[in-house]
Amino acid sequence: MAATPGLKQLAALGIEVTLHPYAYDPGADRIGMAAAEALGLDPAVTLKCLMVEVDGRPACCVIPSDAQLSMKRVAAAFGGKAAAMMPPAKAERLTGYHVGGISPFGQKRQVPTAIEAAACAAPKIWINAGARGLLLGIAPADALRATGGTAAALVA
Repeated sequence: MAATPGLKQLAALGIEVTLHPYAYDPGADRIGMAAAEALGLDPAVTLKCLMVEVDGRPACCVIPSDAQLSMKRVAAAFGGKAAAMMPPAKAERLTGYHVGGISPFGQKRQVPTAIEAAACAAPKIWINAGARGLLLGIAPADALRATGGTAAALVA
């Protein structure tokens, strides 16, 4: 499998990750949950990457695959008044990734990023590597460093 922009960014930063390919199901209702199930991982530490807009500005939220975003908490985490999901086509243009394969690492344009604080307490988390059907395992501190992100309470 070719290195994604995210994997290239992590390698350039000297951050070690483990790769976890799985059979991607484009028809899955909940892609993150399908990934966790396919790999036998705990959904609380198998994270999905959601692109949002806070007061019209793009941001990236990384949350457990079994959780739902709280738009009120998202707005607060990024110092805004209102948050909304970014339309999929806009998320793809902004990140350079396809929905189902969006990674917080190596995005075409780096945007402010927050990772669910509860997940950051785990020794290792799994996040999309930038391709459908490929997760990477990473220490939360390394994920925060690579994205320049913060740990925040984002879920309802």
